[in-house]
Amino acid sequence: MAFVTGLLLIDAPASALNNLGSIPGEREDNTVGVKMIKTREGAYPYVSAQAFRYWLRTTLEARVPAWRAAPIYREEKVAYTDANPIAYWDDDLFGYMRAPAKRETARAQRAADASRVNETETLDTITRAAPFRVSTLVSIAPVAPTSDFGTMSRHEGNPVPHEHQFYRTTLKGLFSLNLSACGTFSYRNRTGFRNLDDVRVKLIQDVPGHEHLEAEKSYRLPRDERVRRVQALFEGLAQIEGGAKQTLHYTDVSPALIMVAITRGGNHIFHHAVGANRLGQPEIKLPALDEVLNVHGDTLLSSIYVGWVRGYLDEERAKFEAFMAQRNQDDAPVLRIGHPRAVLHELVEAFAEHPEWLA
Repeated sequence: MAFVTGLLLIDAPASALNNLGSIPGEREDNTVGVKMIKTREGAYPYVSAQAFRYWLRTTLEARVPAWRAAPIYREEKVAYTDANPIAYWDDDLFGYMRAPAKRETARAQRAADASRVNETETLDTITRAAPFRVSTLVSIAPVAPTSDFGTMSRHEGNPVPHEHQFYRTTLKGLFSLNLSACGTFSYRNRTGFRNLDDVRVKLIQDVPGHEHLEAEKSYRLPRDERVRRVQALFEGLAQIEGGAKQTLHYTDVSPALIMVAITRGGNHIFHHAVGANRLGQPEIKLPALDEVLNVHGDTLLSSIYVGWVRGYLDEERAKFEAFMAQRNQDDAPVLRIGHPRAVLHELVEAFAEHPEWLA
């Protein structure tokens, strides 16, 4: 079973990318704070995994023409997607949870809503754990957020004061994509494992070239279709946009540095290879990366692709390139380096040469 295993850094020079709302007890009633993890060492600003997934999904819809996003339906206190992973790529890769309407009023409301004319009928409770997993993006070192005080004064009368927090840091996040699970859907009648009800089983049976994995009680889309979905996902990741307070802080949230490889198994092997030095600045921990290559070399199914924007940590990059030259003495390079978007494109293009990765 193969996984895309990756790590990324976001350079946040003066940012407030994920906020928690007003802070009680501050000098101004409308003081907006940033999300932080508070420890004995200090406060670590973070971006929630939910926020990062939202950035990626909206980027995919806006910037990747091939991407097929599921419609969203809203009822009084719940919202959900169509939960049709055969037709919609985000339902496949980002997961879903859906239950049939039980109350007569809910069924009548759905029937009267013209926007739901193409909704996929749901006969039973279905769920899908997302093949694409992402961690919380956390500052690599503790920082003391800055409070910025301002006023709204473009009107007659007294100015209206307001205040918000922001920070300067590097955010680190992990991600993983289970390649075997992409485009593979279970109909096993077990809580938390049933991706398809009878309606959706019939839909995938009508797809030319589908596979029936009878022993696993699963159906699988054709390999070319599965590869297209994976390629689109990483095309979106390479140019991700989003974040709060962009009109005031305008932070580029596309990865300034990314480290990614195809690995056997879902444990993350790069987590401790990137961290902070004694000054709180990011660095590649070369002894840790060297250990990864020595200990986990047999689990690597591809080279390690390192995307690094020139101009970002140039001195660290020079050290890494010297290390890379030492390790790449064999015919097959262990490490590759380039711009993040270029190396992600190179990685997804490699799927055409390695169909076994999606087995």
